[in-house]
Amino acid sequence: MIIEVCAESYEYALKAEKAGADRIELCKDLHLDGLTPDYETAKITIDKLNIPVFILIRPRKGDFIYSDEEFELMKQDILKFKEMGCKGIVSGVLNSDNSIDLKRTKELVELSKPLEFTFHRAFDVVSKPLKEIENLIILGVDRILTSGQKEKAINGLELLEKLKNTSQNRIKIMPGSGVSPMTIKKFKSFSEIHGSFTKFDLNEIKN
Repeated sequence: MIIEVCAESYEYALKAEKAGADRIELCKDLHLDGLTPDYETAKITIDKLNIPVFILIRPRKGDFIYSDEEFELMKQDILKFKEMGCKGIVSGVLNSDNSIDLKRTKELVELSKPLEFTFHRAFDVVSKPLKEIENLIILGVDRILTSGQKEKAINGLELLEKLKNTSQNRIKIMPGSGVSPMTIKKFKSFSEIHGSFTKFDLNEIKN
């Protein structure tokens, strides 16, 4: 199982790497469910860590419906973080009816190439998740970060399993939200898991 740790500082990302994390999702303001990190933090984290660093692209708190100006900023940020050497982008855009904005999400996916692209937890508010997973596969998204549309992933296991079975390995389903050393074994059928793991020896968790 690949363990991705969500970090909002270089210091925490380094701690996670030493504890056995396989990958970092770097952001800031986790109390707002995560926003785009500042360039300085991203640069030192990408340069100093030996594991892949993915960057969250989310310009503000709240919904995932963005103005033209916000969307342009998202695209500029992707290009900047690519130049820094990050290994993946984590983002996503919705329409006002909470369907996935396919046009804009495709733009982000294409702009991110050849990096991996994770569609983030905007997926947890879409109204037709089993339909939308097919759309994301068509767009070339590599994985979906989701709690199974519940506050905690442990409570969304039923939908998470449905999504994994529907995906048939065409896209990775990565459970996240409230995953802890106490609950991680419940997700052993998934190839990747996401969490902040404030108390951890991740090598021990994997075994």
